[in-house]
Amino acid sequence: MNWTGKVFAYCERGLDPSFWAEPLNAASNLAFFAAALAGFVLWLAQPRDKRGWPELMLVLVVVAIGTGSFLFHTTATKWAAVADTVPIGIFMVAYLIYAVRRFAGFPWWGVGIAAVLFVATLPPSSMVRCGGGPCYNGSVAYLPALAALAIVGVGLWRRAHPAAPALLAGAGIFAASLVFRTVDRTLCPYTILAAAGSVGTHFVWHMLNGLLLYLLVRAAILYGRPAERVRIAVA
Repeated sequence: MNWTGKVFAYCERGLDPSFWAEPLNAASNLAFFAAALAGFVLWLAQPRDKRGWPELMLVLVVVAIGTGSFLFHTTATKWAAVADTVPIGIFMVAYLIYAVRRFAGFPWWGVGIAAVLFVATLPPSSMVRCGGGPCYNGSVAYLPALAALAIVGVGLWRRAHPAAPALLAGAGIFAASLVFRTVDRTLCPYTILAAAGSVGTHFVWHMLNGLLLYLLVRAAILYGRPAERVRIAVA
């Protein structure tokens, strides 16, 4: 594979290979760094014995997401595409594990089953093709994460867990952000700025996801505690 080959995936870039061909898509990654900074400040504000390393790791992964996305929307290379998607995948799996363990209180064998089932849904979704290209601009690959967020959120809501509102709000925000990611190319001819040409809607995906990640990290910092083993009732 030619790792330095160019990837023309979004409306704002078009077929321009230059570094700053996606100014809005690149600059909107500030939302991820702002989310990470806000999360880190909140983490520092907790009593010393409440500052857990798992929550700090989530904050650092958000930094990696912003960094990888910035690299991809500036260099637009295949290696940068990997740097963009890998941290996102890590966060999705890590947060699912965190949520079912720390929020829902699953035993580790239950956490393992949930993680395996989630990961098993990802490859088929990412390989779904429509007319030779990725379905819905590649957004199908994120549907398992949306479903997992909603399912865990509803489960926590039924148990009146304090993290439930954040996860359910996050599911709504994620659904909206997926719409903006999906219609980036479709609405390209209708999103023309006088000075910049067509800009698309992908930058909105970044900004909404920055808010989403902050809500999730905030919930972890405030409500994530070492889990108690769940008792499974047998009828």
